[in-house]
Amino acid sequence: MTFRFTVVALGFAVLAALGTARAAQAPQKDYLSALEADKIRDAETPNERITLFLTFAEDRLKKIQYEMEHPSQNNHAEMINGLLNAYVGCVDDAADLIQLGIEKQQNVRKGVDLMAARTKDFLAALQKVPTTGPDAEMYKDNLTDAIEGTQDASKEAQEAKKNVAPPPIRRKQ
Repeated sequence: MTFRFTVVALGFAVLAALGTARAAQAPQKDYLSALEADKIRDAETPNERITLFLTFAEDRLKKIQYEMEHPSQNNHAEMINGLLNAYVGCVDDAADLIQLGIEKQQNVRKGVDLMAARTKDFLAALQKVPTTGPDAEMYKDNLTDAIEGTQDASKEAQEAKKNVAPPPIRRKQ
C-alpha cells in the first residue's frame, strides 16, 4: 500500500514539476513563428531586435501583397486579417523596444533611423491595399488599425530622434 502511494505521489510531483517548467518559459508571441521568436531571443542588442521586428513586418507586408495579387480560394479575408494583425504586432513591438531603449538610455539610434525610414515605405504599401471588393469589409478595420499603427510608429520614431542620446564623438589626441 505504501509503495503504491509513493509511486502515485512521485508521479504527481513529476507532473507538477513539468507544469511549472512550462509556465516559467517565456510566452511566444502568437504572430511569430518559432524560428522568428528564437532569432528575437538570440539578438543581443535592442538595435538587432528592432531590425528583426521591422524585417518580420516587411515580410508580412509582402505576404499581404502576394495574397492580394493571388487570392486564395479559401479564407482569403481571414488570411489578410491574420497578416495585418501580425504586421501591427511586429511594428508595435519595434516601437516598444525603441521607447524602452530610450528609457534605459541605450544606444538605439540605428533602430530609430531604421523605423523612421521603413515606416514610410510600409505606409505606402498599406495604402495600396484595396478597401473595396467582396472581402474588403472583413479586413477593412484591421487595415485601418495597421495604417494608424504605422503612422503612430513613424511619429514616435521622429520624436525619438530628438530624445536619443547623440552618438559619441571621438576627439583627436
